[in-house]
Amino acid sequence: MKAVVGGGIAGLAAAHRLQQAGHEVTVFEASDAVGGLAATYETRGDRIEAFYHHLSKSEETIVELAEELGVGDRVEWRLGENAYYVDGVVHPLDTPWEIAAYPHLSLYDKFRLGMLTLEIDVRGGIPDFDTYDDLEAFEEVPIKEFLLEHTTQGVYDYFFEPLLDAKFGSRKEDVSAAWLLGRIKFRGERDLLRGEILGYIEGGFGVLLDALVDAVGRENVVTGARVTDIEFGERVEAITVERDGDAVEHAVDDVVVATMPHLLERWTGYACDIDFQGSVCAVVGMDESVTDTYWLNIADEAPFGALIEHTNFVPPERYGGEHLLYCASYIQDTDEDLWQMSDDEVRDLWLDGVADMFPEFSREQVTWMEIARNPRTAPVYERGYLEMVVPYDLGEAVAEGLYYAGMATRAQYPERSLNGAVVAGYEAADRLLGRGGGTVE
Repeated sequence: MKAVVGGGIAGLAAAHRLQQAGHEVTVFEASDAVGGLAATYETRGDRIEAFYHHLSKSEETIVELAEELGVGDRVEWRLGENAYYVDGVVHPLDTPWEIAAYPHLSLYDKFRLGMLTLEIDVRGGIPDFDTYDDLEAFEEVPIKEFLLEHTTQGVYDYFFEPLLDAKFGSRKEDVSAAWLLGRIKFRGERDLLRGEILGYIEGGFGVLLDALVDAVGRENVVTGARVTDIEFGERVEAITVERDGDAVEHAVDDVVVATMPHLLERWTGYACDIDFQGSVCAVVGMDESVTDTYWLNIADEAPFGALIEHTNFVPPERYGGEHLLYCASYIQDTDEDLWQMSDDEVRDLWLDGVADMFPEFSREQVTWMEIARNPRTAPVYERGYLEMVVPYDLGEAVAEGLYYAGMATRAQYPERSLNGAVVAGYEAADRLLGRGGGTVE
């Protein structure tokens, strides 16, 4: 038997790949539902993800998987409007004229910012279109140093620094310039007259999860099954699984671990030095809309890092007329006050924060609010990150027959994504199958 530990997108993708090659596979998921960070809530209509998700045009492998599973026709591309909240004012930043009207950057600041986002190096006065092609060349460059050299002080102070504070907090000085360049490359194509084009699945990403579970076979996906040990000598031999209070040992031929790396270390001793940040994310169901944009970055003091009004991206009619707003913050340490708060305390703090930003907002608009927490939502893409990624094939490092497809893989660099999860699952499975690496882009 081939065992896959972890029932998120990566684990399910690996299981699907192995089954396509004719192998018997069982997926063991510790929680009561599959999906990991793509798990969902019920609404009056379609399900909604507990942690916000969308696709960029560069995410091709997951779209191909959707087509293969028969749900490709439900992938839709929509306008994802962006804005910046500064000094109590929402500034749309999608179209050239909106960017030109943004008052917190000079004309020259906007020119240098625009050139960077177009991946054009204008230092020295002669445009260079190749400078940013090799991300690894910027792996050891601090992000602040890079931005000051490749843009301006104003661009750093009034555009990027608030975003870095929201994303990485106290760790922002550690982040590599390669992460920023990768994010620029990763983000979807733009309609020059309207803004960024992003993808979503009609019915939510739960539709893709359901199709993937159906393809793997629900009888082959075991939930509430916590792996507590992996036995190995020169190669893997068995895994121990606790379920319903009973511990059962399962003989295995190969194991794909599709979990966070601290669990891999617990089971095998293989240590990964990548640091991860956590997040607190709320979905607020409302009778009325709060903003006019999808993604609202915030430069002012606020108790959350960003507001994402999902139903300014996907119509509220899909959700029985409800308006859905994400409030989200990253945390760098579980000792932080936000992480230590109860859900009721977070609810009060964040709804007060929305009301402070938008005085017309009333709590009476709120019909429900769910709060999700994850202590390891995303890697901190610090300098030297690539030296710390976990290899897909752990045959030399640990034991033959052991493979890794979790978030600490090369596929999730320089930005984590659902597409990266699919790629990681495929890459681990392909090495198990003896196909080598690099079989998917």
